[in-house]
Amino acid sequence: MTASARSIELAEAAASAAADKLATHLAILDVSDQLVITDCFVLAAAPNDRQVKSVVDGVEERLLTLGAKPVRREGERDGRWVLLDYVDIVVHVQHSEERTYYALERLWKDCPTLPLPADAQTPPSSRAARESSA
Repeated sequence: MTASARSIELAEAAASAAADKLATHLAILDVSDQLVITDCFVLAAAPNDRQVKSVVDGVEERLLTLGAKPVRREGERDGRWVLLDYVDIVVHVQHSEERTYYALERLWKDCPTLPLPADAQTPPSSRAARESSA
């Protein structure tokens, strides 16, 4: 079983939104063969607590335009690892240190990685330069 088209659409939108907020280490994992409760994990990192919260806000705003609201939010108070559960997808926004330490893609290495949308593949420094020139 592979991720549904809706799950992939939401995961790509979440990754794009995270990239817009200068998140790093983006990845989309198709966990549908391993878990029955969700199809995809979206992984993102940010260098500090404030940036983690900004990425979370950006993801929520973007997915709301697609009619998706998180059914659960975890970790928002600490701002080190925020989990947004949309049922079809789960978004993990981690502080860079947690992203490196926990290395979720290593834990889920049996799951395929889905390609990131083109706008989420641009390095953060290039996005920042592009936005400042606009």
